[in-house]
Amino acid sequence: MLSWEYPPNVKGGMGTHVAGLAPALVRAGVEVHVITPQPSGLPGSANASVDIHDPGGELTEDGVRVYRVPLASSGSDVYQQAQTTNQALQDCGYALLANGQSFDLIHAHDWLVVFCAQALKHQFRLPLLATVHATERGRARGAPLCTDLQIRIHGAEWWLVYEGWRIIACSHHMASEVQAFFNAPSEKIDIVPNGVNPYHHDRWTQPELADCRARYGGQDRQIVFAVGRLVHEKGFHLLIDAVPHVLAEFPNTQFVIAGQGVEASYLTHQARGLGVADYVSLPGFISDEERDCLYHVAACAAFPSLYEPFGVVALEAMAAGCPVVVADTGGLREVVCHGKTGLTVYPNDVQSLVWGVLHTLRNPAMAAARAEEGKQIVGREFSWDTIAARTIAVYQRVVHDRRKIDW
Repeated sequence: MLSWEYPPNVKGGMGTHVAGLAPALVRAGVEVHVITPQPSGLPGSANASVDIHDPGGELTEDGVRVYRVPLASSGSDVYQQAQTTNQALQDCGYALLANGQSFDLIHAHDWLVVFCAQALKHQFRLPLLATVHATERGRARGAPLCTDLQIRIHGAEWWLVYEGWRIIACSHHMASEVQAFFNAPSEKIDIVPNGVNPYHHDRWTQPELADCRARYGGQDRQIVFAVGRLVHEKGFHLLIDAVPHVLAEFPNTQFVIAGQGVEASYLTHQARGLGVADYVSLPGFISDEERDCLYHVAACAAFPSLYEPFGVVALEAMAAGCPVVVADTGGLREVVCHGKTGLTVYPNDVQSLVWGVLHTLRNPAMAAARAEEGKQIVGREFSWDTIAARTIAVYQRVVHDRRKIDW
């Protein structure tokens, strides 16, 4: 498995996906080796090097064998960084295969690892399975790709889809993008959604929950929570625009928007400009434990994305039994059923978002009923063990087809 992110280096949905999938595959009896770059400064980065004669690797407590290579400096842009880092990823894969390690297939996650994925595929004649987590044209939401970087990333995505024996898409929405943007035949695509880890509601004491609430405004305020990368496509600027309207009816509401990204300073400035900075917390990166604790104490979780291939954050909130309000876009509309497991609102529409949040706060009993239904559905359909079983079915198909090919 080739992935740009793996714990502790997890910044977005792709890293979360691989972090959940790999251990679940191991539990199901699959031997999984993950090759990943490791930025300097993170735990394990000091060991992020591979001996061409003895790749070694780290066996995690989940049973996943992980090989970490140094993340190259950013260079001129992320594309150049990916190209340079891929050489180290490729060297690691070569060391494994050249020293007798046997694999049934290569599973690559997104364009950032396409350079080494296709090289190892052809050198060792191993089938390549690719998961597409997002697309550059999708992020542009229909606008032309104008910059050289956008065009190069789109080309790398096309290359990954072309080289892949089969393609996994995380939603029907993403499958349609893969078909439309890369001319991929529908019969080449399998839809396997993201999953979530089980949520333990009894892990916190009442004092711990009170402390969590106190960190974000005190006991007298109810919390509207959002988490994700602070980038334009996540729509957090819409949520801040909604704050004054919500405060007009519920003045004791605190908005918590957690995550890191290029729009952090803009969102801070926006809240100040609207005069609601005291009601908006931007804590930056938070741990999974802190995130789950916030889901437990929040009155509502809001995800107003402009572009969302799947929406694992909504699944995480639903697994925690937190009422959700999401934009009716991309994969989110496949995760949340309006009026049944949450509320969906019009994308890029502040007034619609205000309606969704206010409806949730005005009707706590109805919101709780939707949240309970969502929690039950997530537990049945989106556990990582269920997702691993669906992924293994794709693996088996690839391995079966490979045996019939004289390569």
